[in-house]
Amino acid sequence: MAVQISIDGANAQTHDAFRGREGAFEEALRGAEACRKTGLPFQFGMTIRRGNLREIPEMLRMTVELGASAAEFFDLVRVPRVKREIPDEALSPQERREVMEWLAEAQRDCPIIIRVPACPMYPLVLKEKGVRPKHFPSELLRRIPYYDRGCAAGMPNGYVQISPNGDVHPCMLLQIKLGNVREESIRRIWESSPILAELRDRNLLKGACGECRYRDECAGCRGRAYEETGDMLAADPGCWMAAEASPGR
Repeated sequence: MAVQISIDGANAQTHDAFRGREGAFEEALRGAEACRKTGLPFQFGMTIRRGNLREIPEMLRMTVELGASAAEFFDLVRVPRVKREIPDEALSPQERREVMEWLAEAQRDCPIIIRVPACPMYPLVLKEKGVRPKHFPSELLRRIPYYDRGCAAGMPNGYVQISPNGDVHPCMLLQIKLGNVREESIRRIWESSPILAELRDRNLLKGACGECRYRDECAGCRGRAYEETGDMLAADPGCWMAAEASPGR
């Protein structure tokens, strides 16, 4: 458990411009310092986008130097708000590959764990390079739903998202309503939702993701597949491995 503090750039200019408010960067840093002084674990949540690609090394360095317990780089998915406000900020498959390769190499000597929600291909890169986070027990790694078991949206060892109004979705990036906790129990939704049943059956994945040798340990980002194609079981259009990781290659 840790407090998450959002950082959208390595400096005030980038962060404040993205947040639309001057002084937001300094406030975030003061929050991190307050956590550090009181011994409260905190991590930085940083969205990877085209506007801060060149700042990622500095963002990681800052995360470590300020005493964060983890660096969480969110792979930007073109959810409705992103489509409306910053549609060109999401990475291309090749840009995504380059960033994941860099983060995996950075993890070799990084004293804290680097996590990348919405990019289930990242753990595959780590495995390919033989990289494991330092000073992070294996049993704790296994508790991170999306770390090495692929897309965790609605999965048995994964999670669902509950909105303030009680609506339940497989993930904050996969906004398909499963039910509402004010109308039925979360346990009933978890155990009986036909949508979750489909998500959990990876034999139903379509296209390149369905044919991929990494299907069961990756499955692609179901949220990105849904937002880009309208089908939560379609191939992840952001995956650079989709074409090259099919059986027999």
